[in-house]
Amino acid sequence: MSSDQPNLLPLLQKLSTELEGALQFDSLIKTLYATDASVYREVPLAVAFPKSIKDIQKLIRFASENGTSLIPRTAGTSLAGQCVGNGVVVDVSKNFTQILEFNKEERWVRVQPGVVRDELNRFLKPHGLFFSPITSTANRAMIGGMVGNNSSGTTSIVYGVTRDKVISLNTILSDGEEVTFGELTRDEFEAKKGLNTLEGKVYQEIFQELEKEEARLEIHAQFPKKSIHRRNTGYAVDELLKSEIFEGEEKFNFCKLLTGSEGTLAFTTEIKVSLDPLPDPVDIVVAAHFETIHESMKSSQVAMKHPAAAVELMDKIILDCTKESIEYSKNRDFVEGDPEALLMVEFRGKTLEEALAKGEALVADLKANGLGYAYPVIGPERTASAWSLRAAGLGLLANIPGDPKAVACIEDTAVDIEDLADYIDEVDEMMEGFNQKPVHYAHAGAGEIHLRPILDLKTKEGVEDFYKISLASAELVKKFQGSLSGEHGDGRVRAAFIPLMVGEKNYELFRRIKFTWDPKNIFNPGKIVDAAPMNKFLRYEPGMETPVHKTELDFSATGGILRMAEKCNGSGDCRKLPGSGGTMCPSYMATRNERDAVRGRANTLREFLTRGEKENPFDHPEIKEAMDLCLSCKGCTSECPSNVDMASMKAEFLYQYQKTNGVPLRAKAFSHINELNEFGSLVPGIANFFLHNSVTGGMMKSILNVAPERNLPAISSVSLRKWYKKNYASLPGADKPIKSVYFFVDEFTNHNDTEIGIMAISLLKKLGYDVQVVDHQESGRSALSKGLLPKARKHAEANVKVFEKLIDGTTPLIGLEPSAILSFRDEYPRIVGKELVDAAKKLKFHVKLIDEFLAQEAAAGNIKSESFTSKEQKIKLHGHCHQKALSSVLWTQKILSLPANYSVETIPSGCCGMAGSFGYEKEHYEVSQQVGELVLFPAVRKADSDTLIAAPGTSCRHQIADGTGKKAKHPVEILWEALAI
Repeated sequence: MSSDQPNLLPLLQKLSTELEGALQFDSLIKTLYATDASVYREVPLAVAFPKSIKDIQKLIRFASENGTSLIPRTAGTSLAGQCVGNGVVVDVSKNFTQILEFNKEERWVRVQPGVVRDELNRFLKPHGLFFSPITSTANRAMIGGMVGNNSSGTTSIVYGVTRDKVISLNTILSDGEEVTFGELTRDEFEAKKGLNTLEGKVYQEIFQELEKEEARLEIHAQFPKKSIHRRNTGYAVDELLKSEIFEGEEKFNFCKLLTGSEGTLAFTTEIKVSLDPLPDPVDIVVAAHFETIHESMKSSQVAMKHPAAAVELMDKIILDCTKESIEYSKNRDFVEGDPEALLMVEFRGKTLEEALAKGEALVADLKANGLGYAYPVIGPERTASAWSLRAAGLGLLANIPGDPKAVACIEDTAVDIEDLADYIDEVDEMMEGFNQKPVHYAHAGAGEIHLRPILDLKTKEGVEDFYKISLASAELVKKFQGSLSGEHGDGRVRAAFIPLMVGEKNYELFRRIKFTWDPKNIFNPGKIVDAAPMNKFLRYEPGMETPVHKTELDFSATGGILRMAEKCNGSGDCRKLPGSGGTMCPSYMATRNERDAVRGRANTLREFLTRGEKENPFDHPEIKEAMDLCLSCKGCTSECPSNVDMASMKAEFLYQYQKTNGVPLRAKAFSHINELNEFGSLVPGIANFFLHNSVTGGMMKSILNVAPERNLPAISSVSLRKWYKKNYASLPGADKPIKSVYFFVDEFTNHNDTEIGIMAISLLKKLGYDVQVVDHQESGRSALSKGLLPKARKHAEANVKVFEKLIDGTTPLIGLEPSAILSFRDEYPRIVGKELVDAAKKLKFHVKLIDEFLAQEAAAGNIKSESFTSKEQKIKLHGHCHQKALSSVLWTQKILSLPANYSVETIPSGCCGMAGSFGYEKEHYEVSQQVGELVLFPAVRKADSDTLIAAPGTSCRHQIADGTGKKAKHPVEILWEALAI
């Protein structure tokens, strides 16, 4: 079944016209779906986005008639290669996303497979219920994928696994028949056996197989210990033995088999799951510190004797990775010293006292057993940030520098908790034989530690060790009667070892089950049975060189732009939805297209920069298409655990692409906006007339392809520089200034937001600061965003030269517009010439947003609440994307709270959607508005008429005005108007 069968192209084209949904088979879409979160890569024949049951039936018929296959996919976060194949990938994450039915009294919900786990729980929370399996990917993992993998997560020690929750499944069998599987009585089972259909055949076959005592004894002898509740190796025939049809008392339910079958037996369209009451509301975490891994393993056995809700491990390798992450370095303040491992144990209670009492009992027990050296208790207000470190483990591992990476191959083993310490000791001894010190993290309380060797899969030696380590691990797991897969599934990486794990007889049983359900092998072939060797179809071919591409921006910290793209390991954090909070990734949130997520863009760059054959490797329309809707928000810079910096890569791509294809007129105009505004400021009245009347303004919008719905920014009657020179000396201020500051007159404040700049300078002086303005160049932000990197470099170098001798720890440079002033902190050290790099790096530590500066001065006691009004005022705050990524909205919240009776609510919005010039561009206007409507616009519209809307970013304020008709103010405006001195 080759993915490039030319004879299928006309048939694919015909099929695409027959579906309600979409069928795509261009090179970009096949690139996007050639990988998942695993190490595998195989280019599919096509990608389908069905909208109905009939669509799926047509796809099944197509695969059956044309000798190809269907690979089901939801979020694509599978670690074992379950979503990779050369057939038709069927992505249900876009259209099969409905919560269909909910019964609060009976505690169940029926959903389509594309419903996101966390979205489902947001729906259920007001009813006091939740779907309890929680994976580290829960903010983008979908119920269909969780069923396919039998997902578990941190709470499985209390609530069990997904298999325990599945009540019924609506499926389509390989012959196109719609069948619902659920609990059956003996009589109902017999009736099913009597059906003269494929449904009847699967019941007949399983009865014939499992009624034999010899077969049942072989299952009991070869399968993992019954005490291991995370058991995902092969098909779960052992679970079927618990039914009254064979050995147990339960009703027979084929969902036990289908859950964890990785889409190899049937195509699931609806899922009915049981729900649990919400856990006790108050949670604390005991973060026990250990000097050895062995000690932490022993401690997990102690912890399991207590009423813990979760028992999770993080080792030193992962903890060290958090130090380099902008986002996660903020969340490790509870770490004491340099532990070899942390055991994070969650306790819950109806009150804080109840939760603390449970935690204190564990700490006393650990101390009594001489285990651990520190036991900080993390309170309810900080547990979410602490757990975010654990959840980010997979992505953080991509921050290991160089080509060797922590590889998922032995990461899913599970053993009896009583065997865990001895098992890990033997694993570590085994790994020493390969000159490896593996990464250890995850579900210690469940007997499952995610172990990862550090391997370079670009080398022949690395690929050989990939196999040898996996085989040695499988043999060791078998020795302990463990499960080779606890929750991640077999996929491609473990399927070849299933005969070793369950014995040849049980493996042949699996094959008979597979081909009874799926005689033509159309459902996800090569997973669980008849798998290819686990070291084939990898992302990289052994010995393949990593091309080095000369760039304008400096990517040397990651080994070049290609290795920056390669940092993306496919964990899919960029596919989270607005309800999860954060900025990344606004375009994906709006379109739900894989192409528009950071992962999709990184995969596209990796593919074409590695395998492209053009003289200019960036000159590919596929990269251009993938980059088109990137808003350069920088959300990924901080929120992506791997710190994939897509904004910088987009700027570099535009520069490189435009070297061959030229710079568009609009890009030239926007990147030279400062010069155009300088010219217009000579006669601002005339300039604004031409900008804003329908004839000339409309003509300009048409020529530049600007959205007609947009209002072009007006040019101020006087520039801020001119105002400063004329008026600063006469402004009221302190006789003895507290300190001097330099004010960065960015290009937007100078000509478009002059009034805000005036207020900022006046406020600073009134509060006792001497404000200096010197001649300097624009920030270069517009040039950066349009890929005019030589122009941006010129501005950056000039500004570094101006300020390097003026700015230090006592005399900072402060600015109003986040995107402009934070260029010093982000791009400047990576775009200036080598001779200025050190100066730029030094300078960035003394450059501050005005919000940061004022908040820090208030904390130092230099600015007091008494200087502001005592009136009451409500404020809703929307932070700028670059501020969230490179600074913090908390600074703004703090300064807006300086007036004693001002209450500030931060809107949980991501990007506003304007993103500089992005939202002005005609072809991007609709997406820009969709992004705004995700969270920001509804929150602004719901605000009371007397509530102020605050937004530090100039583009954010324009977007709010255009999208809601409401005026947003810069925080400085609000403080100036609140000043009482």
